[in-house]
Amino acid sequence: MAQIGNPYLTGGSTAPVSAAGTADGRNASAQPAVARRAPGAGVLGNRWTRLGLGLLVPALILAAWQAVTAAGLFSPVQLPSPTAVAAAASDLISRGELGLHVAISTQRVLIGFAIGAALGLVLGALLGLSRLADVLLGPAIGALRAVPSLAWVPLLILWMKIGEDSKITLIAIGAFFPVFTTVSLALRHVDAKLVEAARAFGLNGLRLLRTVQLPAVVPSVFSGLRLALAQAWLFLVAAELIASSMGLGFLLTDSQNNGRTDRLLLAIVLLAVIGKATDALLGIVERWAVRRWA
Repeated sequence: MAQIGNPYLTGGSTAPVSAAGTADGRNASAQPAVARRAPGAGVLGNRWTRLGLGLLVPALILAAWQAVTAAGLFSPVQLPSPTAVAAAASDLISRGELGLHVAISTQRVLIGFAIGAALGLVLGALLGLSRLADVLLGPAIGALRAVPSLAWVPLLILWMKIGEDSKITLIAIGAFFPVFTTVSLALRHVDAKLVEAARAFGLNGLRLLRTVQLPAVVPSVFSGLRLALAQAWLFLVAAELIASSMGLGFLLTDSQNNGRTDRLLLAIVLLAVIGKATDALLGIVERWAVRRWA
């Protein structure tokens, strides 16, 4: 029986290793197969399989929608058919309006999300790292978090009129709180021993935050960012109630006022699809960041 140094034991100690290569003398082939299986292996490990399964439920909903409308269970005013919604989309495209609605709403969401997420990251880090800041600012921010989105609308109109500033500010408010909450809570629960070890190597202040603490909370930060992005799309509709003439929120309310249920459903479908697309893009950035820092 050969003796080799075990890198996981301290003091240069060795552990007996059999010819089969295991420390306890068992044959490696006798180890459970699950232990040797790569993460994500199996049917669900294939991204095309996951994509197909993810599209299954929307396809079933679409088929059920078509069947219900074809059977006449609802009037066209109550529930237009998918083909009627597609015709409404084609009509708006031919007029050059649909692309503008989508582009304007997406721009508002991305700008508001960027502002709100940046402020949430800064203040969340401040309250997560400073006990004094948490005591001073925590109760006030917690109270503001409970204010409904529509409650901000009249105040923002009074302060910022009905231009883009008021709309983007409302979206930024919606994006701020998920990032702030997740970052502040995650930083409070960073392993204290890890922080002490970093300080022993001379890391303090921003270097400690950038090198140790933020990488330790990368998954939590991106969880907050994805929640904030979803919240930004939710606040978009409230924001576009502020005297908008373009955007998907405007398309929703205008369609309701004119009895165009086909366009109303089109706006809902577009909000769902674009919201999921932006979340998927953020998910790609998250996987890169986790590999890079976490």
